[in-house]
Amino acid sequence: MQGQPMIIMGDDAQRVKDKDAQEHNISAARAVADAVRSTLGPKGMDKMLVSSMGDVTVTNDGVTILQEMDIDNPTAEMIVEVAETQEDEAGDGTTTAVAIAGELLKNAEDLLERDIHPTAIIKGYNLAAEQAREEVDNVAIDVDPEDEDLIRSVAETSMTGKGAELDKELLSGIIYEAIDQVSVETDDGGIVVDAANINVETQTGRAVGESELLVGAAVSKDPVHDQMESEVEDARILLLNEAVEVEEAEADTSVNIDSPDQLQSFLDQEEEQLKEKVQQIADTGANVVFCQKGIDDMAQHYLAKEGILAVRRTKKSDIEFLTNVLNTGVVTDLDAASEADVASGSVTRDDEDELFYVEGDSDEAHGVTILLRGSTDHVVDELERGVSDALDVSAQTLSDGRVLPGGGAIEVELASRLRDFADSVSGREQLAVEAFADALELVPRVLAENAGLDSIDTLVDLRSAHESGEERVGLNVLSGDLEDTFEAGVVEPAHAKEQAVTSASEAANLVLKIDDIISAGDLSTDKGDEGGAGGPAGGMGGGMGGMM
Repeated sequence: MQGQPMIIMGDDAQRVKDKDAQEHNISAARAVADAVRSTLGPKGMDKMLVSSMGDVTVTNDGVTILQEMDIDNPTAEMIVEVAETQEDEAGDGTTTAVAIAGELLKNAEDLLERDIHPTAIIKGYNLAAEQAREEVDNVAIDVDPEDEDLIRSVAETSMTGKGAELDKELLSGIIYEAIDQVSVETDDGGIVVDAANINVETQTGRAVGESELLVGAAVSKDPVHDQMESEVEDARILLLNEAVEVEEAEADTSVNIDSPDQLQSFLDQEEEQLKEKVQQIADTGANVVFCQKGIDDMAQHYLAKEGILAVRRTKKSDIEFLTNVLNTGVVTDLDAASEADVASGSVTRDDEDELFYVEGDSDEAHGVTILLRGSTDHVVDELERGVSDALDVSAQTLSDGRVLPGGGAIEVELASRLRDFADSVSGREQLAVEAFADALELVPRVLAENAGLDSIDTLVDLRSAHESGEERVGLNVLSGDLEDTFEAGVVEPAHAKEQAVTSASEAANLVLKIDDIISAGDLSTDKGDEGGAGGPAGGMGGGMGGMM
């Protein structure tokens, strides 16, 4: 065996080592970042995503784009996780986080070509990220929870560029009112926003400007019987998760009958079963029933005779939200139902929109519904994504209590302060800190590019303004001028920026630390595709390639 190579991997295995592995990973990660860069900012462009089933999504929401894309590369999926983490933790800023991660890796690639070891780059990036988070806190402006204009500015900034610009004043007012309704003051004087008590419903065929805030829940259903009252002011409401139908045998059975009387006897027994279920509902004192499952035609008739308004096949999400609105539970067994399971409230009907409005009377019950309207499904879907992000960042701002000037102002200021900090860092890590500062300036550059402005001139002017001490100066992409973006109402939550910096740096460091890729087959995560590892972003063939 002397002199013969020892084979320890299978024939189908692939291995990429050292510099090739780093280039492979960086290329894959940058491909993901480049895919969403053009969506950044108020002037960002939209992406049309077509699924394998033919479903069309038109959006510029970073996390939605990355989740819908058919990405087939393990490194690229690590960058997608950055967007998902940013969405979960901060509610917005997904495109910023992914774009910064891509730029960090691009700058790291330049340092690697200068023979700087990945460990030194990672250490420098960690130092820079920690310093950046400290500087965010230093620059951040404290928020007064009663400052409605500031909270609304945060919501408007988040929604701008997501199909809601024309009606952002109306929508930001709705968002503020919704958050105000479900905010709770903690013992230490802080504010906690219970976002679970805010529901968002959409309707097509109407203008966005007709969107409204409803106190309570909106259920898009009809009464199960024409003879039922559609409105009940003094409502006694039962939430039911049991079918009001004849119970069927679990096993297949057959019955032989000798006469019509026997058949009638079976039918009478079924009718008695339904009568008993309706009587159980009536015995609780309920005059309104929202049932998650089916209601038999015969049962509908008896419910109408008892004067009970019933709705069947209510969505699970609606039932869960009604538990908050009414401060009650869901009955899963009618045999155990009692008056204690019934909640008081009011039920009104909007026949034009075919909606039930449900409001609870209990002091402990609280919940609001934002009813978004738009001309088409694509419009209201994108509007819903924008409003959901705005709700998240507004709630986060109230809880965190800090905001930052937007329009690229904070990124340029952080970059300037990081370059000053780099002078105190010894060794090759200093170059990594400076590379981190350069990566942050990607945000104002891309904002300018997406607005059709000269990115270099814009960045030079921004640097000059910040070196003169104007730390709130950013880019107004609508006019192309530099201005105090905080005073102009372009405001971002500090927590979202801190999270973006943290997620981007940790993802970049994770990719840089890999110097060897060993795969049992091809380097794709979907073995059904033929993408393989061919090309720098190996395995990103199918879905990714088609969208970029």
